[in-house]
Amino acid sequence: MINYYHHSEPFSLELGGQLDALRIAYHTYGTLNADKSNVIWVCHALTGNSDVQDWWPHTVEEGKFLDPADNFIICANILGSPYGTTAPLHTNPATGSPYYKDFPPYTIRDIVNAHRVLAEALGIGRIKVLVGCSVGGFQAIEWAVMEPERFERLVLMATDAIATPWTIAIDETMRMSIEADPTFGDPDPQAGRKGLAAARAIGLLSYRGYYGYNLTQKDVEELPEIHRASSYQQYQGEKLCRRFDAYSYYAILKAFDTHDVGRGRGGLDAALKRIKARTLVVGLETDIVFPPREMQELCSKIPGAVYGEIHSPFGHDGFLVEYNQLNNLLLPFIKN
Repeated sequence: MINYYHHSEPFSLELGGQLDALRIAYHTYGTLNADKSNVIWVCHALTGNSDVQDWWPHTVEEGKFLDPADNFIICANILGSPYGTTAPLHTNPATGSPYYKDFPPYTIRDIVNAHRVLAEALGIGRIKVLVGCSVGGFQAIEWAVMEPERFERLVLMATDAIATPWTIAIDETMRMSIEADPTFGDPDPQAGRKGLAAARAIGLLSYRGYYGYNLTQKDVEELPEIHRASSYQQYQGEKLCRRFDAYSYYAILKAFDTHDVGRGRGGLDAALKRIKARTLVVGLETDIVFPPREMQELCSKIPGAVYGEIHSPFGHDGFLVEYNQLNNLLLPFIKN
């Protein structure tokens, strides 16, 4: 069941703006023990939400690394997402109308500060495990650097300590697709839908990659009227439009490009040395968004961190698919 926390004070943003009202949506699984020592906090990625069971199959189950019988699992919907936390389609108290394109720009650090607000409201101090995949990893690594004493263990999967030129280029290409839709900018929740569909199709190329597409999207007949890969791209674009909006997608992509844990902290190396949590870094062998070599480099800069790798043809999306391999890596790390 989804829960909501309403923050009673203005929420200041790193880039100078402010949200006069902040609502945070979140899900929990399991029971918080008496000394609050069994918390696992999950940070979700781009189009995910706070319902971990919805987007990460066979993880929040008995005997899995997110076992609700032993742990209190919490995931908060990120700032700007359309799944309940304050976002571009929400009403701006200053105008009485939705923000749309006027939603104030924000950063990964603002997303993490919203997590901190929620943790304080729930009386959660020390966190047993912080888990972040993809852009959820951006949040997790930022939080672990921001508050190194707070976390016992840290799991970083298919992610990085900075938004690289490669990932920014992917995001910019998706934004260009949204901007090319002439309806984007209209005060309408449906504005930019065609651009959003195209952006999603572009994003999927980087998420699944060469091996994933060639394995699953081969034509089953000669000279088909529409190629299977073509219909897949169309379907995925339309599917996202049924559950997301262009304004939220655009705003989140902008926030993701601000990610740099070294900003104002003496650079990446100095920032990563601040992490005190026992850390597991997990790469995916065919990931072209965050290649294994990049993940191994990240691991080498975090004191005492260990590296594990998932073998999958599904590229970056492998962390959503290879749940058995994930469990074999993460369960011993979390329990031991």
